[in-house]
Amino acid sequence: MEKTLKIEGMMCVRCAGRVQKALEALDGVTGAQVSHENGSAVVTLSKDVDTAVLAKAVTDAGYQVIG
Repeated sequence: MEKTLKIEGMMCVRCAGRVQKALEALDGVTGAQVSHENGSAVVTLSKDVDTAVLAKAVTDAGYQVIG
């Protein structure tokens, strides 16, 4: 299962890495492909993880989920 998040505020590869690390630390997340260029993250899940939980991880990392 995959979920796509639109993320605002990522300016560089380091930003994307911070978001990826935050998402991959969550239970149920098996991987995250994060692009600062596209302003998005495609999150691969092993079980259903609420979008609000994913958004909180991104927010806690210093970025904003939009849309």
